[in-house]
Amino acid sequence: MLRVSIDPIHETYHYDIQHIIKLFAEKAEIHFYDEADSLGSYDSHEALPPDHSALSRRDGKTDRPEGRESTPPGMEWKLSFSFRREEKEVHVVARLTDPMGKEARGEAIRPLQDEKRAVGFALLRALTSYTGIVQPWGILVGVRPLKLYHKMLEKGMKKKDIHEKLISEYGLLPEKVREMERIADRQLQVLPDLYHLSGEVSLYIGIPFCPTKCAYCTFPAYALQGKQGSVDAFLAALLEEIKVMGTWLTERKIPVTTLYVGGGTPTSLSADELDLLLSTLAEVLPCREKLKELTVEAGRPDTITPEKIEVMKRWRVDRISINPQTFTQATLKAIGRHHTVEETLSAYRLARSMGMGNINMDLIIGLPGEGMAEYQKSLLHIEELMPDSLTVHTLSFKSASTMTQKREKYSVASAEEVSRMIRYTEEWTERHGYHPYYLYRQKNILGNQENVGYALPGKESLYNILIMEERQTIIGLGCGASSKIISPTSGRIFRFANPKEPKVYVEHYRDYLEKKIALLEEIYSQDEKESLTFPKK
Repeated sequence: MLRVSIDPIHETYHYDIQHIIKLFAEKAEIHFYDEADSLGSYDSHEALPPDHSALSRRDGKTDRPEGRESTPPGMEWKLSFSFRREEKEVHVVARLTDPMGKEARGEAIRPLQDEKRAVGFALLRALTSYTGIVQPWGILVGVRPLKLYHKMLEKGMKKKDIHEKLISEYGLLPEKVREMERIADRQLQVLPDLYHLSGEVSLYIGIPFCPTKCAYCTFPAYALQGKQGSVDAFLAALLEEIKVMGTWLTERKIPVTTLYVGGGTPTSLSADELDLLLSTLAEVLPCREKLKELTVEAGRPDTITPEKIEVMKRWRVDRISINPQTFTQATLKAIGRHHTVEETLSAYRLARSMGMGNINMDLIIGLPGEGMAEYQKSLLHIEELMPDSLTVHTLSFKSASTMTQKREKYSVASAEEVSRMIRYTEEWTERHGYHPYYLYRQKNILGNQENVGYALPGKESLYNILIMEERQTIIGLGCGASSKIISPTSGRIFRFANPKEPKVYVEHYRDYLEKKIALLEEIYSQDEKESLTFPKK
């Protein structure tokens, strides 16, 4: 196993350093030597060679597409950073050496306030030089890269200046910057008031039940008749939570922009249970006429029936998701989805024939055993159906998933093949009239890539834009639902999560609800204070 030993550096930089190293050497054992109070200095102004070949590869390809296998077992990298601070800027050099005598270095000069970014960029340059691997998203380690783009726009930066900054200071490939620009433009066309929605909220309703749990999934997904208690008990608790929150919003005269019913699989509920849920939401939510979007995830096609579609139409659900993930039957079986390709096709046609006018479908790039041929086959089915939107995920190995815990069982595509599939997706969607409109990233995502939502014009999910760009409060109700409360005055974000397990939720939802209301009251009742007291869980 590769060991990476890092000379003393302040712990402020540890997280980003670890994250960037893991992009190049996923299984590396990283050791930080004892921290030093002083970060040190150096006197030389040695520069990197002007023709830095590893950075000139802009097509996403590498000399070693698997990258992580390029280091012999048992090797050790030694990594050190040196700093020189001047009046207004800092010069950072990262040096990497191995026992074979190979050395690589990277450097960055940044304003003093950007020292953390300088450390990451210098490290990225050194690792790219050493491995020949180009990281498409540079030093960006967060889930929401578009937030950075929007902040630059709000500051009045011109697009060409943003483009240059993201490449030269963050290390992004030009095609990723162009993708961000297209998506930001689309979001502002769809939601011209995106920067001014803090006075409203959106709601997320978490339904924790699912026919089976997929191997890659970490969302709440419990059996309807399992050990986690009855659906009746869960629904009773959820409806009470909805009513109390509806009362609070009504008293405050806070409108709801979008409503998203997710999970799990909400259509695991019976038609009568779904009717009770949607009717309660319609009854208690304030300013129902101002609601811009109501989405219900119907992700598992084996849960969709004419009766449930009729219920959703009755309560003006205007967007649903039917998620095949793949149209290869062997893959569905391997990942634990106990439905057939034909059931997906039939469910889609049923929903369309009954008048559902905005249907999303999901695909996942890099599922076990799948390469370009299988992915192209899935897109042929998508071409036949032409859903209103298509969300393309890149497989992520989430720490709590079955797939991650038994990773040796699953063979997945190389980083280079994943990159080819993503480029093919971009070309395919453009040919078929789909526009990218939201994007997010995850840890341990294949090829260090991204998830992108594409839509036909006018069929974009407003909720997806709002949750990803963190432009308004999202109140989570139900199992595993996370509230992301954004102060209307300062933009500070406060998080509050409900329990994932239905049994725990049913037993304690009143306590969680009380604390959530208290947090909302504190944020919405006062001008922003220097510090807020969080309710203890």
